[in-house]
Amino acid sequence: MTGSASVVWDDALAAYDFGAGHPLAPIRVQLAMHLARDLGLLDGPDVTVIAPDVVDDDLLLSVHDADYVDAVRRASVDPHEADVHRGLGTDDVPTFPGMHEASRAVVGATLAAVRAVHEGRSLHALNLAGGLHHAMPGSASGFCVYNDLAVGIQWLLDHGVERVAYVDVDVHHGDGVQAAFWDDPRVLTVSVHESGRALFPGTGFPMEIGGPAAVGTAVNVALPPGTGDEGWLRAFHGVVPQVVESFAPDILVTQQGCDTHLDDPLAHLTLSVDGQRMTYAALHELAHRVTGGRWVATGGGGYSWIDVVPRAWSHLVGELCGTPVPPETPLPESWRSFVTDRLRVPTPALMTDGSVPRVRSWESGYDPADPIDAAVLRTREAVFPWHGLAADPYHGF
Repeated sequence: MTGSASVVWDDALAAYDFGAGHPLAPIRVQLAMHLARDLGLLDGPDVTVIAPDVVDDDLLLSVHDADYVDAVRRASVDPHEADVHRGLGTDDVPTFPGMHEASRAVVGATLAAVRAVHEGRSLHALNLAGGLHHAMPGSASGFCVYNDLAVGIQWLLDHGVERVAYVDVDVHHGDGVQAAFWDDPRVLTVSVHESGRALFPGTGFPMEIGGPAAVGTAVNVALPPGTGDEGWLRAFHGVVPQVVESFAPDILVTQQGCDTHLDDPLAHLTLSVDGQRMTYAALHELAHRVTGGRWVATGGGGYSWIDVVPRAWSHLVGELCGTPVPPETPLPESWRSFVTDRLRVPTPALMTDGSVPRVRSWESGYDPADPIDAAVLRTREAVFPWHGLAADPYHGF
């Protein structure tokens, strides 16, 4: 699968920085972009690195409440003015000078990716600095100030796109995007995540299926802690392609948090970089099958800054740009030297964790006593009938 690709980047995006000790450190994105460059993934004739759009506050107001944007602006000038009732000035979202402008720039980067695809300049587009899926219309949450994904999707709707499918593979539930389009039948939100019984934000259960005007357009696969490559891929393939194909969107938007990895310090799933790479390939194939290849992707969570995030997201860049990185590829010496010289820590040697996951088809049989199969079945039972699909592959509904 090939197609032109835009990758959005500007060093100024590193200004979205909550300070020393915060898990969402901008260096993780900087290292990923550095590795993608050193692997030559941005050098292809059909790949363009583009700058973020400059956006005004009116665009933010397409999703966010005016009082909330004003609160962010005030805290941006004086961090001591943080409104904790709106999620600002907390441990998760500490305030910092220039926060409004830095957060708005992330929105501008996702908007640049969305516009590149919508306007036909690229078939695929990526903003690794984006994916701030927890921000709510009136409050900050989970390291997220403005919801760049919701703003980008709303922009598409406002510019004539009739149906958008959003797929979120971050370890945390994509609650902010779901909330933004809860009662909008034009947007399908699908989130595959660790169960809210074990992890922030405590939402994303199978019976969350959308508002009265959009029943069935919120789809949630809540997986048990400890789910690894094969279980995660089985769950994905047991739900995501079916509902996306049934919805028949015009464009696919995805959030590609890589905090599902075994080494991530903030969650409890056990995927490898190899399993994550297979996810990217599956979403790429789905985009070409369903939306004619129109695919906008963002980054998201991922807190193993050196061992996981750069490798995982470089695999994403390679997939999106049509030059998938073979798993056995050594990490370039230039990148490894940069990391060891700057951070004084060792680096991985290869682009693989050595895992070779297999995909077990749901249609080949399932075990309701298995926790993963039970999670998939609950989601299928909750939403498949609304899409004209059989929840049980062996029986009608």
